Amino acid sequence: MKTLLRTLLHLALIVWLGAEIFFPIVAAITFDTLRPDTHTAGMIVGQLLRILNNMGLASGALALIAVAPAWKLFKPRALLAPTVLLIAMIGLTVYSQFVIIPAMERHRIATGGTINSVDVTNPNRADFEKLHRRSVNVEGAILLLGLVAVVFVARAESSRI
Repeated sequence: MKTLLRTLLHLALIVWLGAEIFFPIVAAITFDTLRPDTHTAGMIVGQLLRILNNMGLASGALALIAVAPAWKLFKPRALLAPTVLLIAMIGLTVYSQFVIIPAMERHRIATGGTINSVDVTNPNRADFEKLHRRSVNVEGAILLLGLVAVVFVARAESSRI
């Protein structure tokens, strides 16, 4: 049972963090490849971000399911930090998926559908850009928290009862 739980927890973290690491690479290549058509690139990257967030939510749920019974296998204090970090990662992912992305989409539509077609002083474009920066920061925070969670999971495993 212990091996199964550890495997599920590790797999969930690997999938989530791997996607978080790979996403900016895919986004950069998409924008570079479609350079003149930033609207299409943005639509592709936006859809990929939704997929990334769904993967994160599924991985986060799996990780929490795997870590919950592990409280009986390891010292409970050793699992407190990774559990809190997982909950924070899930919270940030929910914020990105259900607050930031829909708000960005509303601002994009309000500009006529193409952000780059309006002046940078346009309030909808300014808000879109602000939300975009926030989205980048949120994804970076998720990655950082995930890496710290991996360290704490490894530490919990080395401090077994």
